[in-house]
Amino acid sequence: MKRLHKYVNTRRAASLALGLCILAVTGTGALAQDERGGAPGDWLSNYATARTVGIGGAFVSVANEPVGAIWNPAALTQVFQNVIFVETTRLFEETTINTFSFGTPERSLLPGFGLTVISLSSGAFEKTNELNDVIGEFEEGETAFLLSASKSISRRVAFGANLKVIRQSIDEFSASGAGADFGVLFHAMPSVTIGASVLNIGGPGLKLREIEETYPADYRGGATLRFLGGRAMLTTEIAGRAGYGAKLHAGTEFQVHPMLALRMGYNDSYFSGGASFDLAGGMRFDYGMSDHLLGTVHRIGLSYSFGGFYARAQADPPVFSPIGVQSVTRFDLEARTKADAVRWSLDIVDKSDQVVRRFRGAGKPPAHVMWDGKNEKGMPLADGVYRYQLVVIDAEGRETDGRQQTVEIMTAGPQGSVPIIVGKES
Repeated sequence: MKRLHKYVNTRRAASLALGLCILAVTGTGALAQDERGGAPGDWLSNYATARTVGIGGAFVSVANEPVGAIWNPAALTQVFQNVIFVETTRLFEETTINTFSFGTPERSLLPGFGLTVISLSSGAFEKTNELNDVIGEFEEGETAFLLSASKSISRRVAFGANLKVIRQSIDEFSASGAGADFGVLFHAMPSVTIGASVLNIGGPGLKLREIEETYPADYRGGATLRFLGGRAMLTTEIAGRAGYGAKLHAGTEFQVHPMLALRMGYNDSYFSGGASFDLAGGMRFDYGMSDHLLGTVHRIGLSYSFGGFYARAQADPPVFSPIGVQSVTRFDLEARTKADAVRWSLDIVDKSDQVVRRFRGAGKPPAHVMWDGKNEKGMPLADGVYRYQLVVIDAEGRETDGRQQTVEIMTAGPQGSVPIIVGKES
């Protein structure tokens, strides 16, 4: 991945990302004039995870996790590991949404496959007769099942499709229906991705009693710009439904630390935000918050990535002193790519986003490389924390990016003062 704006510092980067997001959503009120509430399938069309709500629901061109197939079925071409995703959200009163998603990455001949289940459950409602007498309670529930498959046909273009089955139940009535989704991703540049999808093709149609209700077609299109070496992202999306108005979604995501990313978004009529925490062992915790007329909604999600394709680098020790006993650190490298690896690079970056040392080579990365704390010109670097990331390119031009981590140079000894107590002579 090409590094853009390497010399912009972290504070300016965060301000730029948030500013671009605000500019992108200015004047969106005109798009919200056509109300969409109450339309068939509105609960699924407006669904958002903790991560997607944090960026305003603009996910059609981001779509880099299995649950992203809800927005764009081509999402699995951007998934590099097996991923399990679970999430729970409590809406208003006793209404809850629970989600499970699992996906595997595409391979040389096989597409990526995924399964997503979303369940909406209401609280209890009073059941009355013709005389308005309370005779009990009833609940309403809806469940969506999505079977997804996606495949890259070139370095830049990928397609995907969902088979969607919906089941709805109200009291003793229930119905099921099926439809399909189609999506495409186009990588216009290493830093720019364009996505589009058409959802609810041919249904689903649900008939609880006499009248059948069919989900209207849902059209989405958007673009994502990544900058600051992939640490920052600005994304926008326009979503419209047949017979209803269009909505503009926009958001930004900024990785302030290898383990922490912050988000802010605007979803047509309300602001939102969130954060994610990358934990050890492939675990990620997501939190999202949105401001609604009925109150604030909190979303919590957890995902676990394993196997698949990856690039890993680990500094040992993570803190060293070029003039001390431990004068070098060793980066242990490991990678598995979809096609044969053709080249690799390990960049070490300072707090100003400037690459101070770069290791690179052809083919697969070696088992390890050693770093003595010096820059490309052989000059010692200042004490401080540096970020590093392993990137591997395969024969089909795909990038497998490792997780950004930190290593610290510390030549100074422990700082502080030793108190001296002067006692009185007896």
